[in-house]
Amino acid sequence: MRKVGLIPLLAAIFLVCSISAGAQAPTGSQIRNAQLETRAVSGSLDSTIRGIASSQTSPLWVGYAVPMIEAKDGRWRSMCCGSWSSDYGNGNCNPCSIESSRGTNETESDRPITGGGTVRLEGPQEMFMLLRLADHRVGRILSLTEDCQVDAGGMRMIWLTGVSAADSVTVLTGIALAPESDTREGREPVDSAVRAIAMTKDASADRALSSFIALDKPESLRSKTAFWLGNSRGREGLDMLKRMAKSDTSPKVREQVTFALTQSREKDALDELIRMAKEDESSRVRGQALFWLAQKAGQRAAGAITEAIENDPDTDVKKKAVFALSQMPKDEGVPKLIEVARSNKNAAVRKQAMFWLGQSNDPRALAFFEEVLTH
Repeated sequence: MRKVGLIPLLAAIFLVCSISAGAQAPTGSQIRNAQLETRAVSGSLDSTIRGIASSQTSPLWVGYAVPMIEAKDGRWRSMCCGSWSSDYGNGNCNPCSIESSRGTNETESDRPITGGGTVRLEGPQEMFMLLRLADHRVGRILSLTEDCQVDAGGMRMIWLTGVSAADSVTVLTGIALAPESDTREGREPVDSAVRAIAMTKDASADRALSSFIALDKPESLRSKTAFWLGNSRGREGLDMLKRMAKSDTSPKVREQVTFALTQSREKDALDELIRMAKEDESSRVRGQALFWLAQKAGQRAAGAITEAIENDPDTDVKKKAVFALSQMPKDEGVPKLIEVARSNKNAAVRKQAMFWLGQSNDPRALAFFEEVLTH
């Protein structure tokens, strides 16, 4: 019997759940239950989609594949639907029902490439872009990794070949910049377009996202973009977040920037979050930065929170900093809360610390209360 080498064997295992999008998806091996036809892009992607939309007589899907920005630190990025199986992380590629009446509820996760007993040589390199056309316009956008099998519910789907990442970003940018509706259906394409651009591996994606955070763009678009800059765009994304933190005139947007900084895996993201906690002109933003610092924990975060309690000129920010201590792991937060309750000069701050100690159910808090009440 011929021996099989380790690398070919591992490759075969990997290919069970991850098949090349460009070669296999049009044949139906990953897109199931669809009236599938393949068509080459004629002219630009935008003109091709407009041509399909103008001639449609019933709802349909348009799909294509583009390179996806990779997760860092040896992690595996998957984007699928809320209808996936609970053990999807173990390599079970159940179909994503894109026409489900429950909705698709796109889910993204980054996790180690090896885990759960499944051998993975690398994460997905491409993502499927699926655009649902109804009433001669794009009504929904899904961006799914190539390891997520798609069930189209019997719908017609036109799979486009020859699509460049930059062309895709151009189309998605037009959707992202369209006037938003107050309805969920009106907001959904805009939200999904920003997400899809952020997941695209191409310099044009960074340029588009940078344009979205310009001060002449709506607050809602700047806020959405901030999250994905931290979540997906690495160093370029962090640089843009730093620019927003210092120059965006909206406290609401800067509050979103504090959260976005916690999503970044760049080492100096924490530095910017600490700077915002100390220096932002808005007390609301400083308080929000303190809250997210508590979720990060660690000595540097704890130091910034303690400094805010001591030095921030706004009592409300001091109270938020006390709350932030209550959100830290108990071995870090409880001793600091006791110290604040025991010695802070501001009575309102001491009272706040006592309140959160009472909520902690920690034996050290009980001992402190006993000490206070018996002396």
